[in-house]
Order: sequence, then structure tokens, then C-alpha cells
Amino acid sequence: MSRQAGRGTESKKMNSELFTLTYGALVTQLCKDYENDEDVNKQLDKMGYNIGVRLIEDFLARSNVGRCHDFRETADVIAKIAFKMYLGITPSITNWSPAGDEFSLILENNPLVDFVELPDNHSSLIYSNLLCGVLRGALEMVQMAVDVKFVQDTLKGDSVTEIRMKFIRRIEDNLPAGEE
Repeated sequence: MSRQAGRGTESKKMNSELFTLTYGALVTQLCKDYENDEDVNKQLDKMGYNIGVRLIEDFLARSNVGRCHDFRETADVIAKIAFKMYLGITPSITNWSPAGDEFSLILENNPLVDFVELPDNHSSLIYSNLLCGVLRGALEMVQMAVDVKFVQDTLKGDSVTEIRMKFIRRIEDNLPAGEE
């Protein structure tokens, strides 16, 4: 039995490494296809957004999480459940704004950057920008408009990776008249 338990952990580690390497190949190809880092950053965000729009259904089905009542609860669900479920990490939530509409996710270990070094000619590349798009797309599907951006990145010499999230507004459903 202990051999099977070891295989599960080993399999997850292999899947994680495969994902990390595949993501690296994707970013490398985007850098070849686009002339500057800003265009690559936009493409990563756009791809992440499309993933988030679809991933939210899987997340809601697998996690059995109900509707969040405020942005603080949303932050907890993102950090403690979503990141753990999909990336195997639990970022810390810090730097709340006084209004409670903005916070930071601190990633001590970003699995997307394992095995990665940014070349000098890509200093403005936001390598993990896909994550911002995923968060934005997923939250939009549950009627939350947010702004998501990287403010610190270990690939650029910072001690941690920090993602800043700002609540913009609640998105109202525009249902046809008579339907609810």
C-alpha cells in the first residue's frame, strides 16, 4: 500500500513539472511570435482570461464553494482553495486597502517559474501573467470585475511574487425582461 501512496505524490510532482515545462515552451514561443514583451504580456493575460472563464465551472463543481458574500471571503477562497487545488500552493493574503477593495496575494513559491531564468532582453516580460488573466476571467464569470497585476516577481530579483487584486464593481446580470 505504501508504494501506491508514493506513486500518487510522484505522479503529482511529474504532472507539475510537465505543466511548468510546457508553460515555459508556450512563453518561449510567444516571445518568438511577438516583437515585444508588452504584446507577449497581453497574450498571456488573454490566454489566462479564456482559461479562467472555463476553469471556474470546474472549480465550483469540485470545491462545493457557495457564493462569496464579500471581497475578503473571495480572497480567502482564491488563496486557500483555488491556488491549492490547481497549483498546489497557498499564497498569503496581505496589504488590504482601508476600503477593503484591494489586497495582495504573496506567493512564496510560484510553481510556474521553476527552472526559469529571464534573459536580459526580456526585462519587461511578466512571465506568469497568465495567472492574472485566469483570476480576472474566473471572477468575471461570478459577476466580479477586478483588476489583477503583478507588482513583485522573484524572476526580477524580488524576494517574493506579489499579485495585486482590486475589486472594480459587481457585474449585474442583464436578463431579458420577464426572465429570472
